[in-house]
Amino acid sequence: MNRSKFSIYAALVANIGIAAAKFFAAAISHSAAMTSEAIHSLVDCLNELLLLLGIYRSNKKSDKQHPFGYGRELYFWSFIVALLILALGAGISFYQGYQHIKNPTLSSDLKWSYIVLGISMILDSTSFIIAYKQFSKVRGEQTLWQAIRSSKDPSSFMVLLEDGASVTGNLIVFICLQLSVYFKNPYFDGIASLCIGVLLACTSMVLAFESRSLLMGESISQKTEEDIINMVKNDAAVNKFHRIFSSYQSPDEVLIVLIVSFKENLSINNINESIERMKKLIGDKYGKINYILIQPQAKEKINDGFEI
Repeated sequence: MNRSKFSIYAALVANIGIAAAKFFAAAISHSAAMTSEAIHSLVDCLNELLLLLGIYRSNKKSDKQHPFGYGRELYFWSFIVALLILALGAGISFYQGYQHIKNPTLSSDLKWSYIVLGISMILDSTSFIIAYKQFSKVRGEQTLWQAIRSSKDPSSFMVLLEDGASVTGNLIVFICLQLSVYFKNPYFDGIASLCIGVLLACTSMVLAFESRSLLMGESISQKTEEDIINMVKNDAAVNKFHRIFSSYQSPDEVLIVLIVSFKENLSINNINESIERMKKLIGDKYGKINYILIQPQAKEKINDGFEI
């Protein structure tokens, strides 16, 4: 399962520098919004490290305890990333915003904040463009949202969404700092921090929903299922197709189980030849379907509600 990590490394390098610069600017300006953005960038660094860990562990070979491999490790760590964005990123941003609104103080010496925001915007935008180009290679003609919903590789869209949230967060902080200075109103700083909290909470929910779905085991597309069903039905030895089960074990590994009835009076050898024939046909067309189990079944033993 060798996938490109370039966008993850690019985001990690950018966020390490950005987080350090934002903490420096936050210490000078005493801005709650800048502190929230610094924590946001720090959480992003941790997220990228966890994604790299998930990719590394998902590449482990199968063993006796895990005969289908460790592919779902990537889904697990992606879910942890989503929780961290909510617990650390959004949670601390909400806290910072609440505290600043409760005890408002006008930020001072914003020169460094503007410099850091400008540099952050350049680095985050560059990282976002890299992630977008990487993701565009696999999304085809789908819209961005459709591609995210149908993707089985969370590492491909997580960095994209994180970078998008970072660019948006920088814009929110810049606008609110400007409003705070223009109106001499310290509440805009706290409002910016709350807005960043909402932004991160929304990002977290999208990532958590997608990761949860993958972790539970998503099936192959309906079009692919229909194509496989037709392959099975067209085999000369098959009497009736009953049901298909499928599940992604990793972004590049799929398990399918087919339940079929074979024609009467066929020998065991004939049935085995048919099974091997169907496995080869399916495997040759769909390289990601690594595990193909075909279960011969008498028609009367199949629940009618499960038949297709």
